[in-house]
Amino acid sequence: MTWSVWQVSPFITSIFFILGVFTLYQVIYDGLKTLLHARNIKIDDDLLNSWLGVIYMLIFIFSMQATLVGTPISWQFMNFQLIALIFCAYFLNIHVRWYYLIPLMLIYMIFNGSIIYWESWCHGLTLMIFYLTLNYFRRHQKNDYPFMYYILVGTFFSSLLWMFMKIKLNLTWSTYLEEWSYFIIFDTLLYSYVGMILRDSQLKLHLLEFANHDALTKTQNYAAYSSQIKYLFNDCANNKLHLSMMMFDIDHFKSINDTYGHLAGDQILQHVVDVAQTVIDANDPKVKLYRTGGEEFNILFPGYDLAATESIVREIFLALNHLTVNINDQTIRMSISVGVSTISSQDTNPIDFYKRVDTNLYYSKKNGRMQITTA
Repeated sequence: MTWSVWQVSPFITSIFFILGVFTLYQVIYDGLKTLLHARNIKIDDDLLNSWLGVIYMLIFIFSMQATLVGTPISWQFMNFQLIALIFCAYFLNIHVRWYYLIPLMLIYMIFNGSIIYWESWCHGLTLMIFYLTLNYFRRHQKNDYPFMYYILVGTFFSSLLWMFMKIKLNLTWSTYLEEWSYFIIFDTLLYSYVGMILRDSQLKLHLLEFANHDALTKTQNYAAYSSQIKYLFNDCANNKLHLSMMMFDIDHFKSINDTYGHLAGDQILQHVVDVAQTVIDANDPKVKLYRTGGEEFNILFPGYDLAATESIVREIFLALNHLTVNINDQTIRMSISVGVSTISSQDTNPIDFYKRVDTNLYYSKKNGRMQITTA
């Protein structure tokens, strides 16, 4: 089999087209996930990945086939369609029950006018088995040679699929071998390229997690607070929504560090976050805790007016003021001081809001500590 310059050029173009399609998917998925998280819309990332992947690939497959339905070259996009199937079954790991695949197969066969051909039925059933096999290997991948299993499965099923296409359309052996070879190259490149994208995406997620979370307590940090308060403040101002904030810090924390050591102080901070987060999780997951300073913490209450925060604020206050930490056979008792306020129409920016809450916290500390000041 020889390739002319004319053949190689479309082949290279096809490679870049396929890689571009999957890059676009990753961009859309990352953007949509970021948008939903920024708006505090709770959706499982795997569920989002599955639905978006299925919809995106169905649009991709049907739109490509629509340009060739009824023509003698309707087989030319088959490798693209196989790659899309692999992307959903293996890389996105979308688990679809076999009985859901049957109506999809029938709709596609009706769409391209191939339902009356026995070769098309064999082709469709083989596609279903191909998908389920890829999905099985992806979900039970415990071997040391994942690429070998991946490429062997792809090579075997693509040979069968192209054979059915050869018989149905009376393709030459040279065309069969050429298209099959193209598929194996596409399949190999896809494995390398998607693996690179996923590694890069995971690295970015780890970096984002590191940038937005406090290394000691694992709660969100000042950077995460700054980003969220800007979004919530603007959202509340534009849509007339409620927003409240609780700020607290540990009383005499410097004295605890000086008396018991910084390791003891670190353990107290960890205990404080654990207790406060437990109370929040039991009440409302939309409420978010941030470590914004050494021993200072902020809690944002989106959708809460001042009265609505009272029960959660009181529960956190009582839980932390009864907290004792045992370190090296020494019992350390602690207390907190609290300031709470709600957003006001006179606040021109998040700093105005922050200052009012901070003023309330300062009042609590100045007037005996271990108390809550609201205004």
